[in-house]
Amino acid sequence: MRKTIVFLAILLAGCSSTSLVTNWKNPDIVIFDANKVLVVGMTQNEETRLKFETQLQSEFTKRDIEAFRSIDLFDIEFTSSEKSEEELSEVEQQLLDKGFDAILFTKIIGSENKKTFKRKVQDLDAYMISFRDDYLSHQPIYYQEGYYKNYTVYHAETSLYCICVGKERELIWRGDININDPGNVEKSIEDYIKLVVFALREQDIIFRKPLQDESVGI
Repeated sequence: MRKTIVFLAILLAGCSSTSLVTNWKNPDIVIFDANKVLVVGMTQNEETRLKFETQLQSEFTKRDIEAFRSIDLFDIEFTSSEKSEEELSEVEQQLLDKGFDAILFTKIIGSENKKTFKRKVQDLDAYMISFRDDYLSHQPIYYQEGYYKNYTVYHAETSLYCICVGKERELIWRGDININDPGNVEKSIEDYIKLVVFALREQDIIFRKPLQDESVGI
């Protein structure tokens, strides 16, 4: 099932700036519903955090699920210093007391620099050309400045945790997502959220598939 979801996400990605790398669902969970969700985007960039949490919150609101942004609940003092395990336990209990039953937590866990060569559309059919054509198409590698394009891939992780009464704060779902060269932050956020919603919906986690499936447009 996990491989199927990853394959579908790649297939639907098209020219999206994001791609689903791995996708894990708690095997003890068949369907998971949440009525009140805390959306957490962990980043030092307040503007990006605000945009991300606001857009993700709207996805819940559109589906009549109550959601709150961490930027509205965690004050600056809370996020500007290291917290202990006891302090986080207090936060979880406060959320539980306020009726929250899930936390959707997103963070960047790494990045890497990559290099690709600039390729013409007519050169893409690599299996139909001769050595001569292949060589002529790529000979600028020897001498042309700027033939390669450098870009950065950011590795992000989104996790859904249950904070249900009488249960351990268990992990329900986790997705590892690559963000490719996010020059346009707004598009990257939009693509990322679409991919998360798609992955959760496909596995009956919070979001549900409509009777007549809508176009994902990832």
